Amino acid sequence: MKEQLYTIPLNDAMNANEECPFCFIERNVEQDLLDFTLGSGSSYMESDIREMTDQFGFCRTHFKKMFDYGNTLGNGWILKTHYMRINQEMIDQFSHFSPRKTSLMGKFRKNPEAVNPITAWIREKEKSCYICHRYEDTYSRYLDTFFVMYKKDTSFGEKIQNSKGFCLHHFADLCQAAEDKLGDKEKSVFFPMLFDLMEKNMQRLSEDVSWLVEKFDYRNKDADWKNSRDAIQRGMQKLKGGYPADPPYQMNK
Repeated sequence: MKEQLYTIPLNDAMNANEECPFCFIERNVEQDLLDFTLGSGSSYMESDIREMTDQFGFCRTHFKKMFDYGNTLGNGWILKTHYMRINQEMIDQFSHFSPRKTSLMGKFRKNPEAVNPITAWIREKEKSCYICHRYEDTYSRYLDTFFVMYKKDTSFGEKIQNSKGFCLHHFADLCQAAEDKLGDKEKSVFFPMLFDLMEKNMQRLSEDVSWLVEKFDYRNKDADWKNSRDAIQRGMQKLKGGYPADPPYQMNK
């Protein structure tokens, strides 16, 4: 399959030969989004962009990454108008609020479905994030491209088989997407290949971590580290995704 612009990131991710190609893509896309949101292009000064950041807000994780990224003025502008929107919504929520009347039986029995409306409003805000929203849209397209390449490019399939597999988070996404993207005959080949790949590489990580622990035994102080020096961060990544050892991504001043 001839390389196209939309296939380059996936090929780059596979060629990097890391623990999970989708973690590789996730990091690159997230950094691009931080650059777009707060970088020198000053998109935060554009009214249409700030309308979206005001609407979606940011999750706790991305607020922390935005703080680490830098650009006090950019973060200030984003927070300024976002606060205006949040405060107005909050006042509106308060104006329509009335506490639920407690029945006699209600004093003795909890109703998990009876959520306080203020709580429900805040929980929805906590789930909403401009960067997460933009990333999820981009990520879904990469999943589509992954299966297009798998079906049309035999060399890409070979790269998968020779890779280090995927983190469990992205592995779950692949399993779900395969149900919709592949036919029955294709599934009968893809899933066994994928399961074998994951089993082999999860065992590899387990052995790396185990050997790292053994290296702390004085009897092994002169033994070869093998592939265990960075086993902690790779082991964490394989289980949950991401790059635990990465320093904060910061604005390139």
